[in-house]
Amino acid sequence: MDLDVAQVRAFVHAAEELHFGRAAGLLGITQQGLSKRVARLESLLGTTLFERHGNAVRLTEAGRRFLAPARQTLSAADAAVAAAVGTDRPLHVDVWGHLYAPLRTVAQVAAEAGELVLGHGRDLPSVTDALLSGAVDAAFGRVHPPLPTGLVHRLVRLEPVDAVLSTDHPLAAEAALRPEQLSGSVLWAPGALERLDFLHRFADRFDIPDRASSVNLGLAHFLAEVADDPRRFSLLPADVPRPELPGLRSVPLVDPTPLYAWHLVWRPGNGHPGLNRLTAACAAQARRSRWLEYDPGRDWLPDPSLTQGGVG
Repeated sequence: MDLDVAQVRAFVHAAEELHFGRAAGLLGITQQGLSKRVARLESLLGTTLFERHGNAVRLTEAGRRFLAPARQTLSAADAAVAAAVGTDRPLHVDVWGHLYAPLRTVAQVAAEAGELVLGHGRDLPSVTDALLSGAVDAAFGRVHPPLPTGLVHRLVRLEPVDAVLSTDHPLAAEAALRPEQLSGSVLWAPGALERLDFLHRFADRFDIPDRASSVNLGLAHFLAEVADDPRRFSLLPADVPRPELPGLRSVPLVDPTPLYAWHLVWRPGNGHPGLNRLTAACAAQARRSRWLEYDPGRDWLPDPSLTQGGVG
């Protein structure tokens, strides 16, 4: 019995999403096309892999047994393709979270990581779609739940976050601030707060009820808006280079210090040797620069569990 890799890939995506429409979107095909591939696979195997009840999809017992070896089949097929076409192409890496300047960190490891081609993803969902479809090899940014299956991640850097506020803000003269001291201020966000996981969680954790958002037109424009209103503040990693703007001050946050977690994300089975070089370069730089220091009694992380291992 010879399996069709395209049919197996359709099954795995449908099994991971439990939604044929989303799975088809990840593969860049129509839902009808995905359904046909799954039906042909079921016909070849002589068994049903999914139970369909209206819009709900569940794996059958045969489908659950088939999923793990099907994933292994895809990994082997992807590795075979990489071996055949060669691995001398550059590693394609997307970044996201541009207001917090992810390329600062990537630049510090690029010399040791081999040839890279950098792209820009809109957000975590758009980047994970690109990873799952094979359009990019790896991605760098902040990971947060819900996490997609079929990907792994590695923590690269934990970065202390400062409060940025107008020099006319009542707290601007403080040498350091506790996050709870900002509860009477307005958290200014560069977009809808529900899409900005770190800021959203910070506001919830430290009881910041007043929240407002702008349009993300770049860091300089965003910070100018913060400086224009003595009620506003926002958060930036301490090392982000800031434009020279009058009327703006950065104040460290303590007791606890919020940490922004940067992760490298990729799909298992990608045989590009640049992935190993990139992960090794990140680990080496983290040791040299003490990027991964974390004390739960001193620091705050929205998702401490994501400082560990892989996902999916």
